[in-house]
Amino acid sequence: MEVPILKRKPSILLLLIAVLSFAPVAFAQSASTQLANLPDADLLIYISPQRLFNDFLPKVLPPKEAAEMQAAFADIKRGAGFDLASVEYIVVAARFHKPTADLNFVAPDVMAVMGGDFSSESLLTLAQLALQDKVQVEKQGSRTIAVMKIDELAKEAEKNPLLKPFVEVGAVALTPNSLAIGNMRYINSAIAAADGTGRIKPETLQSLMRDPNVLMAATGAPIVAFARSFGLHGTEAASREGRCDSNFGNFYASAVITGANYSMRGAMNADNPDTAKIITNLLSSLMKYDTSAIPDKTVQAILQALKLTAKDNEVMIEAEFPLQMITDFIREQSKPKAEAPQTSAPKKSTTKRTTRRRRN
Repeated sequence: MEVPILKRKPSILLLLIAVLSFAPVAFAQSASTQLANLPDADLLIYISPQRLFNDFLPKVLPPKEAAEMQAAFADIKRGAGFDLASVEYIVVAARFHKPTADLNFVAPDVMAVMGGDFSSESLLTLAQLALQDKVQVEKQGSRTIAVMKIDELAKEAEKNPLLKPFVEVGAVALTPNSLAIGNMRYINSAIAAADGTGRIKPETLQSLMRDPNVLMAATGAPIVAFARSFGLHGTEAASREGRCDSNFGNFYASAVITGANYSMRGAMNADNPDTAKIITNLLSSLMKYDTSAIPDKTVQAILQALKLTAKDNEVMIEAEFPLQMITDFIREQSKPKAEAPQTSAPKKSTTKRTTRRRRN
């Protein structure tokens, strides 16, 4: 069965593929407990597939496409035994590195972690059976890593060394009901973190999970990542003492569905209360303009709903509006555009010029 929305929105299809192969087990740990065992990260994105598929997409998609999507999920469950409802969370993590000794930028590590009421070992075995000789198995302690080389990326990496860390992708069961997929350096760090070494900072996790009922959320430290990546803290061969020890720029953003309302919430660390108030006052003054000049009524309503406040060291931003507004906007954007009728060019006159003969 084809689902039109999946064909038009590749991101939804990619998300679906990433979480298809899960089988239930008897228990599942809480997301916060499992995420505390992840390796350190500079950027985290949290997604709740259950809220996405059950609370958000059915409300904003056109009824026909929502029904087709649910029918496709039911077919997957009947045909392969995979229940999307068993996936409790998906977290995408990124970690930046110091430059090399010859002063070249090092690509960040990237990893996706999925957890819920499923057997990660069963999923890993299923992947090995499906991909067969494309997957090599490596042992690290008691854990099995399924490693796949991406040949197309390997060819590109010969011309662009920045891609080398992503030529090999590994997958490993971190716990009985959580699975990690990413480049090998991050996978090895994830295994070490699961065993107690180099775990994520508690304050980073607290920022991400400050509201456990979100549809999705993100947190990160962009300025810290920039300083590390571009040599402010030295290189891989020679460390340099950083001259900036501040959380300025660390951020949090989330989307929440509460009843019939959709909320966007965010926060940015401003280092101290005074700077937080200065930034809040500046942004508030910049936002005091006439929104009637904006043609899109939905964008107008969102801008008018934004609220900026300073709280301790953070600049807080919040907006809440009816979910129906988002529904109408998405459905309007997903409508096929009417093609302008083709107008034929006016035909040129083909009247022949009459010529008179001269009489002798």
